[in-house]
Amino acid sequence: MTLRFSVLASGSTGNAIYVETDKQRLLIDAGLSGKKIEQCFSQINLCPSKLDGILVSHEHSDHIKGVGILARRYNLPIYANEKTWEAMLPSIGAIPLEQKYHFATGTAKTFGDLDVESFGVSHDAADPMFFSFYYEGRQLTILTDTGYVSDQMIGMSKGANSLIFESNHDMDMLRMGKYPWNIKRRILGDEGHVSNVDAGIALTDIIKDSKADIYLAHLSLDNNMKELARMTVQQTLEESDIEVGRQVKLFDTDPYVPTALKVV
Repeated sequence: MTLRFSVLASGSTGNAIYVETDKQRLLIDAGLSGKKIEQCFSQINLCPSKLDGILVSHEHSDHIKGVGILARRYNLPIYANEKTWEAMLPSIGAIPLEQKYHFATGTAKTFGDLDVESFGVSHDAADPMFFSFYYEGRQLTILTDTGYVSDQMIGMSKGANSLIFESNHDMDMLRMGKYPWNIKRRILGDEGHVSNVDAGIALTDIIKDSKADIYLAHLSLDNNMKELARMTVQQTLEESDIEVGRQVKLFDTDPYVPTALKVV
């Protein structure tokens, strides 16, 4: 009896994360086409027909592109908060009433043998939220798409055995890069995305004396590199005497290649 997950895709081109227990199978966001998500499932030898539902964090296209088609194709319930439902309905197409479920920010739901708690994040969406999953004393927390990491977010992440955590950009690469200033300002703002440095600082507060596997997620294709994100976060953690490799293990995620199915 275990809690397992795979980061199917992570980045500005699309995001999707699979979480399962022996009795429940959930997809968190579906930001690629239905066909591409099916291909991701195939790469980890699973099929979306086995899913029990889709949880939606917010309405940006890189998180909902495939939500409607997957829900209709496999008759899946969709869970989102009220404002996210209102914002995403024009983009996902008609969804039968019996497949629409509300999951309010700051509340908890039980899916079979899996407990899920939602919490708010700071992003330029209607009511963005992410999730912590609890099963048999194990915890998985997903935290991306936020401009900063609040004390509440840190509290929700503490104790997690595995973390999928945003490390979106290197600040120098972003500032020197090709993006227009209004886009740079959005990314750097309090409702944008967390940098490598800020990810490391937040993770230092979260980890302290605990142990965790950390998956660095939502990396920008234009303003970051896996090696740079990993190096920056590792350096920040080690400056606070958190030993990477023993106390903490860092893992990459990819916009196109799913991570192996991992036990939390």
